[in-house]
Amino acid sequence: MSSIVLDRISKQYSDAPAAVKDVSFTVNAGTFTVLLGPSGCGKSTTLRMIAGLDSPSAGHIHIGARDVTNLPPSKRKISMVFQSYALFPHLSVRENILFGLRVRKEPSRDFNRRLQRVADLLGLAPLLDRKPSQLSGGQQQRVALGRAVISEAPVCLMDEPLSNLDAQLRHEMRREIRALQQSLGITMIYVTHDQTEAMSMADRVVLLQHGQVEQHDAPEQLYACPRTEFAARFIGTPPMNLLHLDADGQRIAGCDAPIAAPHGVGARKLGIRPEHISITDNGDVAATVEGVEYFGADSIVVCTVGTNTGIAIRVAGHLRVRPAEALKLSWRPQQQHFFDASGQAIMADS
Repeated sequence: MSSIVLDRISKQYSDAPAAVKDVSFTVNAGTFTVLLGPSGCGKSTTLRMIAGLDSPSAGHIHIGARDVTNLPPSKRKISMVFQSYALFPHLSVRENILFGLRVRKEPSRDFNRRLQRVADLLGLAPLLDRKPSQLSGGQQQRVALGRAVISEAPVCLMDEPLSNLDAQLRHEMRREIRALQQSLGITMIYVTHDQTEAMSMADRVVLLQHGQVEQHDAPEQLYACPRTEFAARFIGTPPMNLLHLDADGQRIAGCDAPIAAPHGVGARKLGIRPEHISITDNGDVAATVEGVEYFGADSIVVCTVGTNTGIAIRVAGHLRVRPAEALKLSWRPQQQHFFDASGQAIMADS
């Protein structure tokens, strides 16, 4: 197993803003780390620099005890799975999986043992003689995984490998990839824009925005303690509500009910997750219904609160309310988050 350390990595393309700016983080050996963020945030560029497919403009990359910043991909002891399956259509599953070993001229006496191990791990044993055109999308992705795993590299990099699959297959493959990583004990970095993938699979998440790290934390910390407005809104479905406060930061803009906001620290917005808001007869906060979205197990009620519109509330089952209906809302003070004018979270001890 190998750890990965990025030390102040940047990537600057000519005549364009920096794609990655001064990024530093550590991936511990044997862990699953996700690079998460919207399109254009720098996550794939960061992965390509770790892989050696792009060179950083500044900074250093260490894999294990080695500085690999200037090493080619073949010298980094990594495997990689791309968004495209990149299978050879004229080769069988067996030959696709073994292709990398043959190119690297590894000892052929180990091929059968390694192939059997990978086929058993990924459920590919009955498919070894088929061509890619005879496989489903999920099976093709397993072959791409098998080609990476058979290398027995201590580090595996994955660039949005599930984006071409339908929702059901993505759910199944998430579990399979996580189980594979745990069973092999390899260090894995996985790029995605899908926060569901990140939250359900990762030991640690590196959240990126505009080429910089917004927050590097365990999934539960990203959800419970977002450090910026961006982190608060990116994590969660629906995302955290952000309500504007009045000038003194002690009331929601347009509401009379006071809130338990910290004094004297410049709170400008209140964050509260939809699942933490209750609709009760004795609630302190008045709201007006805009609409309801029903999802079976729960409903999302969208309301206006003071001068804040589009405030989401998650409730169990099918709540039958009408647009313009008045509601009373409440939540616990410990479930509140506050942000200053720059979008930074105000910590409880501020």
